[in-house]
Amino acid sequence: MAPLRVAEILAGIATGTAQDSDLPQRLVDACTRGLPVTGASMALMTDAGPAGTVAATDGPAATMEELQFTVGEGPCVDSSRTGRPVLAPDLAHTGPGRWPGFSAGALDAGIRAVFALPLQVGAVRVGALDLYRDMAGALSPEELVDALSFADAATAILLHLLGQQDRNDGSAPGTIPVLEDRAEVHQASGMVAEQAGVSLGQALVLLRARAYAAEQPIIEASREVLAGVVHFSSDPDGWIRDP
Repeated sequence: MAPLRVAEILAGIATGTAQDSDLPQRLVDACTRGLPVTGASMALMTDAGPAGTVAATDGPAATMEELQFTVGEGPCVDSSRTGRPVLAPDLAHTGPGRWPGFSAGALDAGIRAVFALPLQVGAVRVGALDLYRDMAGALSPEELVDALSFADAATAILLHLLGQQDRNDGSAPGTIPVLEDRAEVHQASGMVAEQAGVSLGQALVLLRARAYAAEQPIIEASREVLAGVVHFSSDPDGWIRDP
């Protein structure tokens, strides 16, 4: 996008005594000031899907990211996979047929429009910038161009953080702190894989299916597996058994 606009965005959020770790939050906050959106969030993405929420402006924005991680679908997931913006200006109209699990939870959270922008360099995916509105409505061409400039600024921030070699918080180089700890999800996926005799990827799909069926966040479903409340098996009559 426009290099001057990207530089302007970065200069605007790097003022004062901002720490590097503050930049993602400042970026999403700036999105709500500079764009006609209600909220914004930034997520790390991998080939497997969402890896963690880096920053979110409010509850609905955080809910949007958690939903996409739980059900494994949504605008953010599609945008990262295709490398293209995914625009859903009327989620109630187009969302249920495309992302049934995500749309149901997002609409319940008051989200009516979502604009997901990929954060990547060439073919290398880094993350996604999600913008939302609490009312339906498209971005104008000019607003979309500006949103893409915010996405370029977000990409620059993530690359900067990933490239740091010395972190004040003691974390390993090349890592970015996220808002939620998903270690329990990975541990539970390992247990499900062993119980059901499937791969880790398939285990995560089963865990997501359980969370969706129970209408709960995947972290809660994971804790039930870790506590032995829920047991998965390869029984042909059903994968899930509740002792």
